Amino acid sequence: MIRKLLPILIFTTIIVLDQWLKLWVKTHMMLEQEFPVVGNWLYFHFTENKGMAFGIEFAGVWGKYLLSGIRILAVIGLTFLIVRLVKKRASIGLIVGISLVATGAFGNIIDSAFYGLIFTDSFGQIAHIVPWGEGYASFLQGKVVDMFYFQVASFHLPEWFPFWPMKHVLLFRPVFNIADFAITFGILYLLIFRRKALRKALAF
Repeated sequence: MIRKLLPILIFTTIIVLDQWLKLWVKTHMMLEQEFPVVGNWLYFHFTENKGMAFGIEFAGVWGKYLLSGIRILAVIGLTFLIVRLVKKRASIGLIVGISLVATGAFGNIIDSAFYGLIFTDSFGQIAHIVPWGEGYASFLQGKVVDMFYFQVASFHLPEWFPFWPMKHVLLFRPVFNIADFAITFGILYLLIFRRKALRKALAF
């Protein structure tokens, strides 16, 4: 029974938290607005991206359609895999890891598919909801909302450094959301702790 409930629980929890936070940011903050959450290393920084996780972009409008199509197919494939693993009573850890990846991908699909249809742009203003289809972008062309920003370290390289003297170095630069975290954590967990089980599961 727990194998059947876990994917549903993971999906419901992450999607609700992810979308609630994205909607709050979208309707309360302007693009590039930020404020500290924990000291000087964890910030809320509102940014949007057209592409993959952590703000990585993919070429143009058709690249966006292609990326969205790949995401949708990946979620469908992972969902079928989860159902198969549940029926075969695979390890709970394997089911959890794959469920995290699938749920995170689905969370970002929601942004891409619908946010452009129902929101105004956030540049220089706080976005507001508009009638369906009157937003800033068409179906599957919406931007993914990101908000978590870790400033692990910020420093300048010394003057004697041979390649980039006095260059400003910022760690960790990417801005991400809960869905991105679920994808990344799920993949790392599978590769580090469930690699053999994953290989076996993918061998149909």
